[in-house]
Amino acid sequence: MKKIYPDAAAALEGLLFDGMTICAGGFGLCGIPERLIDAIQASGVKDLTVASNNAGIDNEGLGKLLRTRQIRKMISSYVGENKEFERQYLSGELEVEFCPQGTLAERCRAGGAGIPGFYTKTGVGTKVAEGKEVKNFDGEDYILERGIRADLSIIKGWKADESGNLVFRKTARNFNQPMATAGRICVAEVEEIVPVGSLDPDCIHLPSIYVKRLILGAPYDKKIEFVTTRPREAA
Repeated sequence: MKKIYPDAAAALEGLLFDGMTICAGGFGLCGIPERLIDAIQASGVKDLTVASNNAGIDNEGLGKLLRTRQIRKMISSYVGENKEFERQYLSGELEVEFCPQGTLAERCRAGGAGIPGFYTKTGVGTKVAEGKEVKNFDGEDYILERGIRADLSIIKGWKADESGNLVFRKTARNFNQPMATAGRICVAEVEEIVPVGSLDPDCIHLPSIYVKRLILGAPYDKKIEFVTTRPREAA
């Protein structure tokens, strides 16, 4: 089965449609599938529901899709660095489902494992619990959270072999692994593709069975959310 595609647009061909749900890996600007996001923007697909820890920052990452108004709903846990996100949410232009960070990760992991729902204490007694089933276990209340299943997962890895076995680099692993399993189809972009057999089997983070399409996204520019400097000291 051919998995390696020449570019992001080719890898997404036939997968995008209006109103679809996408799980996107990354945390802030760390480990985000930049090339795939750019291709989604260029496609013009709209009314998207996107599950992601956050929505990037203004004009970077998923922030690009917010700017072009292609996202209808975000399922996120942290949105504090994106002014356009804030503006659209407060004006009622964007639907937002806030989800505690660990719960979001588990919802995606559960969806990928075929688990439709689970109970958690996180959010009990808060707005997070509104409208959700509450069940008591051993004298403690828990709320029911639904697993997330998406039409498409887009992720970024460090290295992949030609069959799609994938390795993440350090904290860029973040949400990429659970997001990858939650989608009906997972498309990955990586910094390097190596021959089959080059990766230590004990070091593979995501088996090839989850990766249906793959592109080489390098080279990448290192983007930093906040640049903090101090005055140069006098010699």
